[in-house]
Amino acid sequence: MLIAGFPAGAWGTNCYLVAPAAGEECVIIDPGHQAAAGVEEALRKHRLKPVAVVLTHGHIDHVASVVPVCGAHGVPAWIHPEDRYMMSDPEKGLGRSLGMPLMGELTVGEPDDVKELTDGATLALAGLELTVAHTPGHTKGSVGFGLPQTAEVPPVFFSGDLLFAGSVGRTDLPGGDMTDLLASLARVCLPLDDSTVVLSGHGPQTTIGQERATNPYLRQVAQDRRAPDDAAPRRGM
Repeated sequence: MLIAGFPAGAWGTNCYLVAPAAGEECVIIDPGHQAAAGVEEALRKHRLKPVAVVLTHGHIDHVASVVPVCGAHGVPAWIHPEDRYMMSDPEKGLGRSLGMPLMGELTVGEPDDVKELTDGATLALAGLELTVAHTPGHTKGSVGFGLPQTAEVPPVFFSGDLLFAGSVGRTDLPGGDMTDLLASLARVCLPLDDSTVVLSGHGPQTTIGQERATNPYLRQVAQDRRAPDDAAPRRGM
């Protein structure tokens, strides 16, 4: 298994390329703001051929480079239908203007081929089987992607802006809802094995075991699904 990741753009959003091995087909997860150059560099370095872009949610810091990346390689983009509108109208998803200087650096719109994600689906792409879990809370159409354990690597969960090392995604933007987020943590994250590696939309990697022991949101939701009063600051755009 090959997972190459890098933080991109003004928001430091993690973009991932996932493949069975170097020299094979790959899936690109969340090519966000100014990610296109980093994607091309990783493709060259690992001799990869992309077959799809998959998106954890529709915020501009996760989708800003979808059009150029998909266009350069003739591949589809997968997104949950409840977040699809943000690809063409990012400011509506944020409830505010991004600002003209930043907007001038973005390619707003949909790629030629858009496919919609559904909860519980399994995407057979690039020799991988990515399971899809709908995780509303940060946005209505947020999803996480799971990869099963192999002989070489433990299970992996690409959490988007649901779960971070020590925190969770913010819920104060349009479509955000803390009750939904806590329910997503309980339904999707708590059942995962402690060895599961969590690769989130921002910040360092962690594990479910580490977060179960130390993350104030995950610890509290395991008890009674209420956010703690002294919870760590929430993250994400």
